[in-house]
Amino acid sequence: MADRPSKSRSAPAASPDAEARPQRLPETERSTADAIAAFVAQAKAMAPQAQGTRGRLMFALDATLSRQPTWDMACALQAEMFREAAALGRLDIRLVYYRGFNECRATGWISDSAELARLMSKIDCRGGETQIGKVLAEARRHATSAGIRAVVFVGDAMEENVDELCDRAGELGLLKVPLFMFQEGQEPRAEQAFRDMARLSGGAWCRFDPGAAAQLRELLRAAAAYAAGGREALLRLAGRETGAAFLIDQMK
Repeated sequence: MADRPSKSRSAPAASPDAEARPQRLPETERSTADAIAAFVAQAKAMAPQAQGTRGRLMFALDATLSRQPTWDMACALQAEMFREAAALGRLDIRLVYYRGFNECRATGWISDSAELARLMSKIDCRGGETQIGKVLAEARRHATSAGIRAVVFVGDAMEENVDELCDRAGELGLLKVPLFMFQEGQEPRAEQAFRDMARLSGGAWCRFDPGAAAQLRELLRAAAAYAAGGREALLRLAGRETGAAFLIDQMK
């Protein structure tokens, strides 16, 4: 990737541009019994997010080699999320992606669609296996500290331990962070896993056809509406867009 971050630990204070630049995510770890107990206590103590606060959405994409056409489409459509959120408040997006051998990276929080498009345009897709577990671990790390309201995932495959992924999805459900799992294509194993993860998190699953920009646009707009304005905003959007209506029907 042309925009690869420096590995130096003695660099001067980062500029805003450097803060947004994708950084490698740490490896996932299994939770101990004590860690799980502490997590549940933390989740129970969380207060609902105040209305009118700035929305935050994690936008996660499979960037393995087969995904290049969809990555390009997502680059073109990501501004729709900011536009939808603009009527409800403001939206910050954290881009997370995986590709190649053991590479999973995340940007800082981005509030401008042009900046997100610039970063995405510098990332090319590379062959590799899925790393959805790292995406979910990153969402959990930031759920309380950064106030994430939702996670959008766009992908077409699942090559990991589904029980472990569902465990992490359930943890996000306790933290009131729904997963919007948008599946390209019809791979059965991925569909079952994505459906279960969405259900356990209190989110929703939806399939879109390969290359179907209009379908993906509606889904991204719906997720942004939820992140910026909560369930009520998604309900209002559902009155005029089928994508939002499909998601709200699944959410508990």
